[in-house]
Amino acid sequence: MLAELCFKRHPGFGRMLTVAVYMALLGCLQAQEPQRHVSIILLGATGDLAKKYLWQGLFQLYLDEAGKGHSFSFHGAALTATKQGQEFMDKFLESLSCPKDVAPGRCAELKEQFQQRSQYRQLKTSEDYLALSKAIEALAQQEGLQEAGRVFYFSVPPFAYADIARNINSSCRPGPGAWLRVVLEKPFGHDHLSAQQLATELGSFFQEEEMYRVDHYLGKQVVAQILPFRDQNRKALDGLWNRHHVERVEIVMKETVDAEGRTSFYEEYGVIRDVLQNHLTEILTLVAMELPHNVSSSEAVLQHKLQAFQALRGLRKGSAVVGQYQAYSEQVRRELHKPPSFHSLTPTFAGILVHMDNLRWEGVPFILMSGKALDERLGYVRILFKNQACCAQSEKHRAADQSQCLPQQVLFYIGHGELGSPAVLVSRNLFRPSLPSQSWQELEDQPGLRLFGHPLSSYYAYRPVREQDAYSILISHIFHGRKDYFITTENLLASWAFWTPLLDSLAHEVPRVYPGGAANGHLLDFEFSGSQLAFSQQQLEHLVPGPGSAPMPSDFQVLRAMYRESPLVSAWPEELISKLASDIEATAVQAVRRFGQFHLALSGGSSPIVLFQQLAMGHYGFPWAHTHLWLVDERCVPPWDPDSNFQGLQTHLLQHVRVPYYNVHPMPVHLHQRLCAEEDQGAQAYAEEISALVTNSSFDLVLLGMGTDGHTASLFPQSPTGLDGEQLVVLTKSPSKPHHRMSLSLPLINRAKKVAVLVMGRLKREITMLVSRVGREPKKWPISGILPASGQLVWYMDYEAFLG
Repeated sequence: MLAELCFKRHPGFGRMLTVAVYMALLGCLQAQEPQRHVSIILLGATGDLAKKYLWQGLFQLYLDEAGKGHSFSFHGAALTATKQGQEFMDKFLESLSCPKDVAPGRCAELKEQFQQRSQYRQLKTSEDYLALSKAIEALAQQEGLQEAGRVFYFSVPPFAYADIARNINSSCRPGPGAWLRVVLEKPFGHDHLSAQQLATELGSFFQEEEMYRVDHYLGKQVVAQILPFRDQNRKALDGLWNRHHVERVEIVMKETVDAEGRTSFYEEYGVIRDVLQNHLTEILTLVAMELPHNVSSSEAVLQHKLQAFQALRGLRKGSAVVGQYQAYSEQVRRELHKPPSFHSLTPTFAGILVHMDNLRWEGVPFILMSGKALDERLGYVRILFKNQACCAQSEKHRAADQSQCLPQQVLFYIGHGELGSPAVLVSRNLFRPSLPSQSWQELEDQPGLRLFGHPLSSYYAYRPVREQDAYSILISHIFHGRKDYFITTENLLASWAFWTPLLDSLAHEVPRVYPGGAANGHLLDFEFSGSQLAFSQQQLEHLVPGPGSAPMPSDFQVLRAMYRESPLVSAWPEELISKLASDIEATAVQAVRRFGQFHLALSGGSSPIVLFQQLAMGHYGFPWAHTHLWLVDERCVPPWDPDSNFQGLQTHLLQHVRVPYYNVHPMPVHLHQRLCAEEDQGAQAYAEEISALVTNSSFDLVLLGMGTDGHTASLFPQSPTGLDGEQLVVLTKSPSKPHHRMSLSLPLINRAKKVAVLVMGRLKREITMLVSRVGREPKKWPISGILPASGQLVWYMDYEAFLG
């Protein structure tokens, strides 16, 4: 009766009572739910990485997470026999330490708990893995636990991955409702192909969401703070973090130690593969990527990182300088038992100039540098801003900390160096940054300490309240499923696709020798101009003999000869491209001077890319405003497709130069939402456009290539159209995908005032020899039909194509 009265007088009373009953029932149900159990299996548990970092990281996870709804068991595993392995492991576990704020008595208690939950297992066969799986299930059942998931941490060499993955997949996966997380340590391949093969192999056993590839730099506190810092300071940075205000970005990791004792690894990988391809490239993406609306979303962060990879401009040999410390070759000879005459070409130092092809960063140099046996141990990211200030007062009368004439910079100080600890620093004349106060605190001034030439007092400087090891942080992220702190397959392959061409081009480059340490002086200083990087000082003498008497590219001059009764220019690739670019510019200047405009028809494919980059970055006198750009051929794909020749032209040339949009003439292969349909008459339309704008349909210069089958443009052997007749533009078919093409015809090409044929690479040697001996037989070899009626034909061949 009383309850009925309450309901009538207070209608909300019923809802409140219902909620209270619901919460009470929910609490009872939760109390009855079994605790969730996580098993962590450390493979390679007796190795160096496990001893130095991983066991301590697992102990820290236990300290942070035990009693929060999960129970844990830790399984050390290796090929070592059980008794010996357990002894090794016990030694490691004895040396574990607690954070400073944990009392010694409590620390001893926690260590004992952790040791009781840790045991060693020998894992060799599929039976061993099956026995482990059954033991985990039995433990959960015995203690009334529900299995949440299993973590397998691969602290083993990559050659062992496949067998371990196969055994986990067949014999040690958790049951339904529990997750599997597989943690992989670098190296993840040696180049793009090997990385792809390893990814495919692992992908046959594990889903992408189950794999966590570790780059321990992503766990370093300052590196992990880059995105949150950008997010928390959006208001201040939104107008600054771009090409209009950033002068350059430096990403640096210097080491004083050398490679002694590790030369077997270092000979295979070198400094670029060991540090730049992974650690420094990952940092670059964190600095350069577009900031997601929600930086806590792993999916959004990974997607934006991939977009940053896709915006990286391709590297070439001129983008890098490499060095090798003096004692390295002798260490390799001693450790790897090489003969006395052996001299390694492996770089132990590298400086790389990177550019990004997007609106935010166009033209901003990103400088990546790392090396061994240098003068100091230090890691940092430095964003240096352009300074437009001009101060009327003399330097001695300026406010020392606030002057607008001081450099303006943001520094992510990763560690070591003069400061000795990780820190985030912002110039006081830039803005006062915001960092989370519970985990970051202001650094006290240290009189006499100078960073990048300025006192610490000229920065807002913050350091972590509690310093944490990178592996402890990453292991915590693995447990919580934070994928954005790890390397996805897609991002890994994008990184290797970016670095592999440079690594290939440097494979036979002799690195500059440096003595090591402070004695390096200015020997490794480098400078950049456009997209070229070079050492500042010429090396007058080698500190050790060079690797034999093999001729170097600089030993050859540009060779001039005749080929098929036409002029031939031959040189090493860089000199050849430089010569061709200069010749095109000279032709353009002459045409504009005489006729007021220059009509240039360009082929697609991979060979002209370096030429486009050279024209974009090294030829500021080129009359782009008076240049009309035409395509020699096009694949029948949409213009945004990666296979599109126009897309390649746009990426590598057009977005870097100022050609009026109405002077750019893409081939009309995509009309009425169709590709190269005969009824759309795209070829006729292009021919009419050429006839209307190009006097006598005679281009000033046509750039062609030559395929291994003798094709040129998209005119292939036995092509039914385009090799003769009256048509200026034709539709053709290629033996390779995409099959359908549009191409200028041979008769139209031969009307040109000048035709340049660019032939590069050893794969072209055979066809080069063949074409040199045949007559004019365009049906068999379309390239043999190139002979301008009243113009000039010039062949440009690198030494590999010409001499083999």
